[in-house]
Amino acid sequence: MSIWKSANPTGAIADFIEVYRQAGANRFRIGLVAALCTFGVFSIMMTQSWKKQRKLPEVTYINSWPLDRTAEETRAFIEANQRLKDAQEEIQAANAAEEQKLWMALGKVSGMNVDAIKAKAEADKAAEQARAAAKAKAQLDR
Repeated sequence: MSIWKSANPTGAIADFIEVYRQAGANRFRIGLVAALCTFGVFSIMMTQSWKKQRKLPEVTYINSWPLDRTAEETRAFIEANQRLKDAQEEIQAANAAEEQKLWMALGKVSGMNVDAIKAKAEADKAAEQARAAAKAKAQLDR
């Protein structure tokens, strides 16, 4: 079915003619103002750039290590960073365990066999770790 079957522009043309007649002597002034406004807006839009300026990269130099740093200072720095990393991993592991408990509770309420799903997930994880270990061993043996 064609869209033009149900569209009839005669009503719109008749309305335009009626409004044109009612405008009287001001119709040319109003038309000129409307045309100037439209031209002004489009001319302003044409001068605008739609490209975003590329942000220049920030270069950060490592300047926190003095040249006369001793091995003990380096070791203490590494140990402090390792303790911080271990603490963050413990927090992340606790959050993951809590999240797993919540999902398991939701699964039980939904009627799912969460124990079987957990066993399959653990088996998949162990198989993936075994594949990664075998791949690493194969690369080292080369």
